[in-house]
Amino acid sequence: MIPLDPVAHPLDHLTKRGAPDAVALVDRAGDMTYTELEVAVGGMAAWLSPRHQPGERIATWLPKTRAACIMPLAVARAGLIHVPVNPALRRAQVAHILADSGAAMLLTQPTRATTLEPGDVPAGCTIVAEADVMRALPDHVGPSSLDPQTLAAILYTSGSTGRPKGVMLSHANLWLGAISVAHYLELETKDRVLGVLPLAFDYGQNQLFSTWAAGASVAPLDYLVARDVVKAVERTGATTLAGVPPLWVQLLDADWSSEAAARLRRLTNSGGALPPRLVGALRERFPKADLYPMYGLTEAFRSTYLPPALVDAHPEAMGRAIPYADVAIVRPDGTRAAPDEAGELVHAGPLVAQGYWQDPDRTAERFRPAPAFMAQGTAVWSGDTVKQGADGLFRFVGRDDEMIKSAGNRLSPQEIEEAVLSGGEAREAVAIGVPDERLGQAIVAAVAGDPASEEALRKRLKADLPAFMQPVRYVWHDELPRNANGKLDRAGIRRSMTS
Repeated sequence: MIPLDPVAHPLDHLTKRGAPDAVALVDRAGDMTYTELEVAVGGMAAWLSPRHQPGERIATWLPKTRAACIMPLAVARAGLIHVPVNPALRRAQVAHILADSGAAMLLTQPTRATTLEPGDVPAGCTIVAEADVMRALPDHVGPSSLDPQTLAAILYTSGSTGRPKGVMLSHANLWLGAISVAHYLELETKDRVLGVLPLAFDYGQNQLFSTWAAGASVAPLDYLVARDVVKAVERTGATTLAGVPPLWVQLLDADWSSEAAARLRRLTNSGGALPPRLVGALRERFPKADLYPMYGLTEAFRSTYLPPALVDAHPEAMGRAIPYADVAIVRPDGTRAAPDEAGELVHAGPLVAQGYWQDPDRTAERFRPAPAFMAQGTAVWSGDTVKQGADGLFRFVGRDDEMIKSAGNRLSPQEIEEAVLSGGEAREAVAIGVPDERLGQAIVAAVAGDPASEEALRKRLKADLPAFMQPVRYVWHDELPRNANGKLDRAGIRRSMTS
């Protein structure tokens, strides 16, 4: 387990965490040592610095190429602000991010650049081809001495409920997030992390940073089907894999050799709860892997994790606060909730972001002074309803804007979804409330699976759930819609069911 650093540093110092000749990055171009990573980051920073003023925004719209992995540290070293754009996004979404961030440069590939139309690129923003920069890296610039509170990146949320908003993250936010994760995952220099999540997603980006914080190796992967991930585990000797629930469903359906499955020693999950049935399936498929369920929000990176030793006994729990996070359940009056009393999860401490880019109104709604009993300063008020048990573990109840109010009952969609999935008739489920004249809201479940299973599902749930928690209707899909970050598109599903 790596030690918890007592202070934050500028983000670009992560290149110094590993042994000089140890492998930091594994990609199609081969192995890159920590010495080579430092040279590449310094060279990219030297290319950027004379072309841009400190604080300008530099956007990247790339798959997981070597440049995409280097740029977050190089942009930070140059005193600039990185704006990663998810490669799955299309021109209208990219145009919004470029305009909203006021990007001075977009680093991308010609095939992507040609999809942009006149007006998509704001005045003053230069499009630069990835290959041109990688061929022309000049002299090396050493690690920076920037104030760790300096803004380092703007990460845009997926925008499933409207236009994406940019979350402002400092060097300290990103550095301490990397140290925290590397510490509680107990990453070691011998580990190899397979990076399958988008680098524009805080969870995916942290795969780079936490791996380098531990002096280990990361192998970024763009994949089309689950079989690509299986092959990459075999090819790279991956020990660690991070995913979201829809990805785990796909990977469990894939063919794994016993040797490949046994390579994985660590599985981490965020972006949605793992139903007990899925936990059991992962345990069976990957018998040597520790499982780390995690909960987070981009505005504070990550709040809680459940240690592997507690997963089997408490599969429904979110766990406890990660290092550097002060997390509490708060009543509407700002006081601490009692054990097992539902309230809003509030996150304080040095992982809290600096707010939303150029959006003081939404910043004021979400980022407010921490309650008196928490770490002082700004806290993120999550909007999630959570309980903390007498055992100290947090348990998710629901989001205020997703809770189903039916026949006078406030119902957790997650509880209904877990019941739907527990029998195996459906692979995935999203429960929502739709307007109903008699009930206020009626429960409708969007499910992935075979519609022929509905009769068996209904019969089982009559025994498993009270009448007021029974879905009145099921809408069957081959696959449920997902957003650009690979999460189930709950907002989109809700719109399609209520429009």
